[in-house]
Amino acid sequence: MEAIKQFELSKEYLESLQLGIEQGNVDFIRESLDGVNEADIAAILDELSLQESVYVLRLLENQLAADILIELDDVTLLKVLREIENSEIAAWIEMMDSDDGADILNLLSEKDREEVIADFQDKVKSEQVLELLRYEEDTAGGIMAKEFIRANKNWNVVQTINEIRRQAENVEKIYSIYVVDNRQQLMGRVSLKRIILAGADTKIEDIYDDEVISVPVHMDQEEVASVMRKYDLESVPVINAKNKLVGRITVDDILDVVQEEADEDIQAMSGISAQVDEYDSVYKLTKARLPWLMIGIIGGLLGAGFIGFFEAGLAKVTALAFFIPLITATGGNVGIQSSTLVVQSLANKSAFDDSLSRRFMKGLLVAIINGLVLASFVFGMVVLFYGNEVKFAMVVSIALFCVVLLASFMGTFTPIVLDRFGINPALASGPFITTANDLIGLAVYFLVAMSLLSL
Repeated sequence: MEAIKQFELSKEYLESLQLGIEQGNVDFIRESLDGVNEADIAAILDELSLQESVYVLRLLENQLAADILIELDDVTLLKVLREIENSEIAAWIEMMDSDDGADILNLLSEKDREEVIADFQDKVKSEQVLELLRYEEDTAGGIMAKEFIRANKNWNVVQTINEIRRQAENVEKIYSIYVVDNRQQLMGRVSLKRIILAGADTKIEDIYDDEVISVPVHMDQEEVASVMRKYDLESVPVINAKNKLVGRITVDDILDVVQEEADEDIQAMSGISAQVDEYDSVYKLTKARLPWLMIGIIGGLLGAGFIGFFEAGLAKVTALAFFIPLITATGGNVGIQSSTLVVQSLANKSAFDDSLSRRFMKGLLVAIINGLVLASFVFGMVVLFYGNEVKFAMVVSIALFCVVLLASFMGTFTPIVLDRFGINPALASGPFITTANDLIGLAVYFLVAMSLLSL
């Protein structure tokens, strides 16, 4: 087995490569990249200009260039695709698995997509990619590959081995042999080990395992990831409404899905309403971030209004203003903690999830304990540093206790309500919870102050 060439991208190598590109030193470029993993070459291209990246790709063999394209992020990939001919794109896609080829075609305009498909030389690959384009990108059908190995249950071992050799030319990784009947309906799976150990005349129907986990083509990709994680699968077959085997999803495809979903949740929790990255346009980045910032601004203005409404009370007891940051920060932190735990539980649902009442009681108990500890600590600190102002310390500690309870309630129920309405519950964990709890905290704080201090 050939070892992967260990590669470390250095400034010196990058400068020498750019010099080689500038001088048109084809031999140096090819030799320096010989044996380097495609993921490392993709990292190199990220450091080059667009024209330099395209030049290097055109010097490489089609198979290597295709593997490199798969490793590029969507933004860089789209820029590269715009710089090359559609015939070149077609040649590279024919070297890829069908699902990767479909992903690339989905990045192109409809006109370019049709031109690329028209340039396909491999008609089988063309049909496979076209079939995948029919499905939504975030479904099992959208992420499955058409390259897999199947065996008819009526074949014997010799026939099956011959078919495996023939079909394996287009399949990079073999995890299982899927067994079908004459109507191509999925019957089960059989391992290579059982095929090799069986006699030459043994029928596949005598040795296959009929307990096979499959997913329908329209299942959401998150559910597919959940199924593969639950049953520890390296691959899973995909079936249509008639139980016909139409593709397979491998673990590397699911890793991409998990990363994509995690990125979406992190951005949602940060108050970014669309999936973006730092390479997107200024307009797209602004559009994704501005709405939640505006909500934060509106919340801040409302908070200022609360404070203004109690201006007379603040004038009498100026020390009240000192603890406004404490109240708002604690409410925001408690709310984010609660919502984060709920979002995690919603993302990993089980068959025996706690009911709403159990969740509420558990969250309430935790909030009561946290609230009592925090309020007691703050009460002691205020008495210690403000000269035995017991009444004033009571205001701060009671307000803090109430804010912890309310913030916990908001953090627990908001994600659940959003999830019930089909909205990403991670949205609850960012500016929405923080802003809402700031307003609630200020209102509670001043109402307690009015009641106990007779403001």
